[in-house]
Amino acid sequence: MTATAERIQVSDLQPAEPRGARRPLGLLSALVSIGLAGWSLTLISGSPTAGDYVRVSVVALWAVCGLSLVWRRPGEPMGMLILAFAKAGALWALGAGLRADATAGSGVRDLGSVLQALGVALLPAIGLHILFGLPDGVIAKRGRTITVIIGYVVSLGIAGYLWSQRPKLPLWPVAVIGGLALFAGAIVSTSRYNKSRGLERQRMQWFGWSMTVAFTVAVFAGATRLLVKWPTNPIEVAAVAALPIPLALAFGATTKRVGRVDRLLAQTVSIAGLTGVVLLTYILIVLGLGHVPTPDQRTLLLLSMIAAIVAALLYVPTRERLTSMANNIVYGERHAPDEVLRTFGSRLSRAIPLDELLLQMAESLRKTLALDLAEVWTGSGGSLERRVCDPDRPVIHMRIGSKELPVVSRAGVSGPAWIKVWLPQLMEAREGSMVRVAPITHQGDLLGMIVVERRDPDEAFGEENERVMTELARQVGLALHNAQLDSALQESYQELQKRAEDLRASRERIVAAGDAERRKLERNLHDGAQQHLVALAVKVKLVKNLVEADPNTAKSMLEELGGDVQEAVQQLRDLAHGIYPPILVDRGLGPALESAANKAALPTSVVADDVQRHRQEIEAAVYFCVLEALQNAGKHAGEGKSALVRVWEEPGVLLFQVADDGAGFDTKTKGLGAGFTNMSDRLGAIGGTFSVESAPGKGTKISGRIPLN
Repeated sequence: MTATAERIQVSDLQPAEPRGARRPLGLLSALVSIGLAGWSLTLISGSPTAGDYVRVSVVALWAVCGLSLVWRRPGEPMGMLILAFAKAGALWALGAGLRADATAGSGVRDLGSVLQALGVALLPAIGLHILFGLPDGVIAKRGRTITVIIGYVVSLGIAGYLWSQRPKLPLWPVAVIGGLALFAGAIVSTSRYNKSRGLERQRMQWFGWSMTVAFTVAVFAGATRLLVKWPTNPIEVAAVAALPIPLALAFGATTKRVGRVDRLLAQTVSIAGLTGVVLLTYILIVLGLGHVPTPDQRTLLLLSMIAAIVAALLYVPTRERLTSMANNIVYGERHAPDEVLRTFGSRLSRAIPLDELLLQMAESLRKTLALDLAEVWTGSGGSLERRVCDPDRPVIHMRIGSKELPVVSRAGVSGPAWIKVWLPQLMEAREGSMVRVAPITHQGDLLGMIVVERRDPDEAFGEENERVMTELARQVGLALHNAQLDSALQESYQELQKRAEDLRASRERIVAAGDAERRKLERNLHDGAQQHLVALAVKVKLVKNLVEADPNTAKSMLEELGGDVQEAVQQLRDLAHGIYPPILVDRGLGPALESAANKAALPTSVVADDVQRHRQEIEAAVYFCVLEALQNAGKHAGEGKSALVRVWEEPGVLLFQVADDGAGFDTKTKGLGAGFTNMSDRLGAIGGTFSVESAPGKGTKISGRIPLN
C-alpha cells in the first residue's frame, strides 16, 4: 500500500472540517496565545527577567508562524499543530507568571502550578505530533497515529506528576520524554524524507535546515555552559534553539522561498560542522589541561570562542579574496598562471575551443616556467604545424621522416643535443638557447610537440620543469585524440545524415515511379487493348444480327474478327513484355538482353557468357538498368555510334556495364538526369552501387555492382 493511500485512509478516520473555518480559528488561537503570554509579564512582581521576555517572545513567534501556515495552507493540519505548541508555551508562561505573583493567594499559585506543569508536559507530545506529521501535519500510518496518542497520554501523566511535586517543578521527566520524542520523530521524519519527492522534499529540507540551526545553538549553549557556566536555564535554551523550526515550516509553505533551501541547507550544515569542531577543540584544550576558568576569565573565554567561530566562518571567503588580490599584485591577473596547467585536464570537458585552450596553456606555461617562448605543434603522420605560440609567431610546417618518426614518438622530454640529431629543423635560429621538446603522443601515435625555450644558456631546466611538460604533453595528447575522434564522429554523422536524406528521397521517387507506372499501364490498357475488345464486342453483335439476314457479310466479318483478336492478343503481349519480359523469366539475363539489344536504337553487342541465374529482383534490376542506359545512349550518343553491354560475375558480386562511343558529356558541369536517378534507386534498393564515367568526345560508360550474398 502506498503512503498516499495510507494517508487517505487515516484522514478518513478523522472528522471532516471545512478548510475555510481554520483561518478564523487560527487567528483566535494565535491571539489567545500571545495574549496569555503577554499577560504573564504583568503578573510578575517586580521587573521581569530576561528569561520571562524570552518565553513570551518564543510563544509569540510560534503563534505568528502557525497563523501564517494556517492562512497560506488552510487544508493542512500543520498550522494548527504549531499554534497548539504556542498555546502550550503560553500556558507555561502564564503559570510561571501566576506563581511569581507575590500578591496572589495559594489557590492562584496552585492554578499557576497546574498551568505550568500542563504546558511544559504537553510540549514533547505536540513536538512528537509535529515530527510525525512533517511537512503538512498529516500522519501517514495508523501505527504512528497510535504512537502520538500514547505520547499525549504520557504527557498528561507527567503533568500530574509535576503538579504533585509543587512548589518545585522537576524538569527531568520532561527532558526524558522530550529526548524519546525527538529520537522517534527523527526516525520517522528521516524515513519520510527518503521517500519524498519534489515540493514535499524541499519542505522537508527546510525542516532539516531548522534542526541543523537548533542543534548548532544547543551545542554552543552546552559548550558555554560547560566552560563558563552560562546559560543557566536549559528550558530557555531549548526554547531559543527551537525558534528556527516554526520559521522553517512557514518558509516551506511559501512558493517563493521553498525552492531556495538546497544551497542554504548545504552551507548551514558546513557552518554547523565547523562550529562543532571549534567548540570541541576549546573543550579539549581547556578542560583537558585540567584548568577550570575563574569567573574573571569566563567572559574573556566566551569572547575568544565567539571570535574563533567567526574567524573560522570567514576563512573561506577571506582566503579567496586575499588569494585573488595577491595574484593580481604578483602576476597582474586574478588567477595564478599555473592554475591553467593544474586544471587543464578538467577543462577539456567544457565548451572551450581547443585552439583557445592550447593558447591559454602556452601563455600559462610561459609565465609559470619563466620562458621566453612556448609553442604547441600539432599534426599527424609526421606532418606537424606550429598551431599556437606565445609570443605570437606565424604558422610554419615541419615534416618528420619515416626513420625519425618512431624515435620521436617514443622519446621523453629532450634537450638541444637530441633535437639537433632527430629534429634539426627546430634548432634553426635557436642556437645558444636552452630548448626542451616534449612529444605529444597517444597510444604510440605522434600528435604534436610542446616546445619551450629560454634564451639565456645559464637558465637550465630542472626536473620539476620537465615533469610539468611531461604531464601537460600527456593531457594534450588525450585532448588532441578526442578532437580527432570528435571530427571523425562529426563526419560520420554528416555522412549518415546525407545517406538518410538520399534514402528518403529515393523512397519518395520509387513511390512516385510506381504510381506513374500504374497510371501508364491504365492508359495503355484503356487506349489499346480495351478499345480493341470494345470494337470486338460491337462486331460480334453485328455478326449475330447478320447471321440469318446476310450470311455472306457475316462470314466476312467473322474473318475480320479473327484478325482483330490476334491484334488484341499481340497488344496484350507487348504490354506484358514492357511490364516484365517473359524471356527474362524463362531464359535469364543473356537472352533477355540480346532481345532488348535487337530493339535498341543503336547497334548493340551483348557479352553475357556464363552468367548464372539469380534472384528475380537482381535480374530485373540489371535488365531494366541496361534498358535505361541503352535508351539514354540512343538519345545522346549520336548517329553512327554503337554500344556494348557486358554482364559478368566475380566472387560474391554481379557486375554489368553499358558503354557507347558517342558524344559523351562533362559529369561535373552537367547533372545526371532522371534516368540515372532511376538506375541508382533501383540498384540501391537491393544493396547495389552505380557509377557513370563520361567525357566530351569520349563516350559514356555506365557501371553497376550488385552483391550476391
